[in-house]
Amino acid sequence: MQFGIFTVGDVTMDPTNGRTPSEHERIKAMVTIAQKAEEVGLDVFATGEHHNPPFVPSSPTTMLGYVAARTDHLILSTSTTLITTNDPVKIAEDFAMLQHLADGRVDLMLGRGNTGPVYPWFGKDIRQGIPLAVENYALLHKLWREDTVDWAGKFRTPLQSFTSTPRPLDDVPPFVWHGSIRSPEIAEQAAYYGDGFFANNIFWPKEHFKQLIGLYRERYAYYGHGSADQAIVGLGGQVFMRKNSQDAVREFRPYFDNAPVYGHGPSLEEFTEQTPLTVGSPQEVIDKTLTFRDTFGDYQRQLFLMDHAGLPLKTVLEQLDILGEEVVPVLRREFAAGRPAHVPDGPTHQALVARRDNQEVSPA
Repeated sequence: MQFGIFTVGDVTMDPTNGRTPSEHERIKAMVTIAQKAEEVGLDVFATGEHHNPPFVPSSPTTMLGYVAARTDHLILSTSTTLITTNDPVKIAEDFAMLQHLADGRVDLMLGRGNTGPVYPWFGKDIRQGIPLAVENYALLHKLWREDTVDWAGKFRTPLQSFTSTPRPLDDVPPFVWHGSIRSPEIAEQAAYYGDGFFANNIFWPKEHFKQLIGLYRERYAYYGHGSADQAIVGLGGQVFMRKNSQDAVREFRPYFDNAPVYGHGPSLEEFTEQTPLTVGSPQEVIDKTLTFRDTFGDYQRQLFLMDHAGLPLKTVLEQLDILGEEVVPVLRREFAAGRPAHVPDGPTHQALVARRDNQEVSPA
């Protein structure tokens, strides 16, 4: 199991004092949070991609390259790379470059995002969201695996004898997750390629994500990549902790009530009952997170959202200390117990290289 955090990079007023950080402060805070994640023993840091206020991470590979230079072991990923509105050629080259800079500590999650206006901003039609995701990834997949590419599709100019540079590190592309909140077509896409599937697991009840992950597992096996329980699954989650659950609820409530993504809707109590959000003691976070395996089966990556809704940096760093010292060690131990030997570990560059080498020496 891999454990980590993901950020959406929102610039939100702290409702307890009315202060809003500057974009500069927020960006630098995200870097500090990534470094803290490594310090407390987490495995992954992932940033979103947004092109509208109140969010700042418009250039994920720029940020991740900066973080790569300041970390040694942390896997650097995205919690959305917009496959619909980014040019697949640019994605291929940007993430291959990042691979080299980070010595392979890179993967990415492709998605369509949740901001409708981003499509026309980049000259795309939102009504073509799924076809764009399908075609653009088909090209990205090809660019990373063929040195010379000829390509003609519906949504971009043709390519003739094109080579994407730099080539992937060790000729092994970054591992790809396909993220979706609601689209079975994306679960199908992940299964077809034998890639990972990441369920946001924040805004909707677990039954909704259980259906998507179940479909992905079924189709992963159908396409011959392995058994259904060998499919590569990642889950989101959201927590706020204090030693006493009452203190956690009292402290987090104003942030929840004013959060840009879900504030002014269901109450904190309703949201924690109906979704994976956990606000309470470290033990309550452990207990609820362990139920994810009962619902979704053994999985490979658990990412938590920790730094949003105007929470001050000091508080986020405190949360990471609790997560790294009191929660994740127990989760590692408990998730490992009873995990079948044939269920794969979380993806790493080293493991992908080893798998490639083993396939090359295996008899035909």
